[in-house]
Amino acid sequence: MATEAHGAEEGGLVFHPMDQFIVKPLLGGDAVHWYTITNVTLWLFLAVIAVVVLLVVGTSRRAVVPSRSQSIGELAYGFVYKMVEDVAGKDAVGFFPYIMTLFMFIVCANFLGLIPMSFTTTSHFAVTVVLALLVFVTVTVLGFVKNGTKFLGLFWVSSAPLALRPILAVIELISYFVRPVSHSIRLAGNVMAGHAVIKVFAGFAAIAVISPVSVLAITAMYGLEVLVSFIQAYVFTILTCVYLKDALHPSH
Repeated sequence: MATEAHGAEEGGLVFHPMDQFIVKPLLGGDAVHWYTITNVTLWLFLAVIAVVVLLVVGTSRRAVVPSRSQSIGELAYGFVYKMVEDVAGKDAVGFFPYIMTLFMFIVCANFLGLIPMSFTTTSHFAVTVVLALLVFVTVTVLGFVKNGTKFLGLFWVSSAPLALRPILAVIELISYFVRPVSHSIRLAGNVMAGHAVIKVFAGFAAIAVISPVSVLAITAMYGLEVLVSFIQAYVFTILTCVYLKDALHPSH
């Protein structure tokens, strides 16, 4: 903000909304290697701790009259369980722990990213691509293990005219391998865009004339980002359930 204010005093406005996404070593230096502890490492670790505190520590003292943490844990449990059962079917309930962990991790990472001066880990494709690839590989392996070669029926639209089936098979095959790309970009893109817009409005807050409008815009965008943080976790999870259903029931 000091740089932004200095630029504003000189008649210009200098701010870089994408600087908040730069990966930086925590222990000094500029080089980032695979073993370097960075701000991404820190906030990923905090997201894991938040999940453990909420679901393990918060529900350890189970009571008939639940505490706040127990209530949140039970609501999240019931919400995700019903999602898995409704979307993927009762035979997918065995994968509920994985999907629940996925949902809670993304929700906690998104909400931690809304803390001022924090780092939003889900805005990085390196994080969301790994999550999406884990889902893709799990679903693909499960599809072949459960169904064998019948899993390939997912790409063969038997209800379509015979002449169109090869063309549709190619389209289905391409769309299947594009899944991890769209799955990861959707989450990272939405989170990154919202934080970048908030940073832009924060840069304009240095100009006295439009400062009140900028503050109102930041407040509105922040409220929207709270909603987006939950919605994007929900979308990522429900798509995982849809892909899981395809693996368990591949026939069109």
